[in-house]
Amino acid sequence: MAGGRFLVAYFSWSGNTRRLAHLIHEEVGGDVFEIQPAVPYPDSYSEVLEQARREIRSGYKPPLREVRDVSPYTVIFIGSPNWWSTIAPPVAAFLAGQDFSGKALAPFCTHGGGGLGRMVEDIARLCPRAAILEPLSVYEGDLRDLQAIRAKAAAWLHRIGVK
Repeated sequence: MAGGRFLVAYFSWSGNTRRLAHLIHEEVGGDVFEIQPAVPYPDSYSEVLEQARREIRSGYKPPLREVRDVSPYTVIFIGSPNWWSTIAPPVAAFLAGQDFSGKALAPFCTHGGGGLGRMVEDIARLCPRAAILEPLSVYEGDLRDLQAIRAKAAAWLHRIGVK
């Protein structure tokens, strides 16, 4: 996979997943794409938690502001915060709306203590014809030490064969 065409696609509400996505992008190059819902989430943490819980329970996939065609890419890094033990609804909408046949998906997440939850399983369910690579999970508090996170991400990229 080294030398493949890379896309780093991510959703970030608080900025944590954005920081990790850009760090990964710095390491692998390629293109970066921020997945954004057509209607932004509330600024209030408690409001966004409640809305996310309702959306996840109902299987709602919000309309997106823009969609990036994944057909030119061989490896797509998929970033999401852990919301209620899974990917954020905009990420689910992005994944459900495209054909990932023959693509390698490299999930990464930021979390406040919940780890990956069932994110990998849910990505695999939405993208049954994609190869799901080993995921990267980063605790939000660890993002303060960029040197350590850069080393963790570099080790992960080496393990999954893209660096």
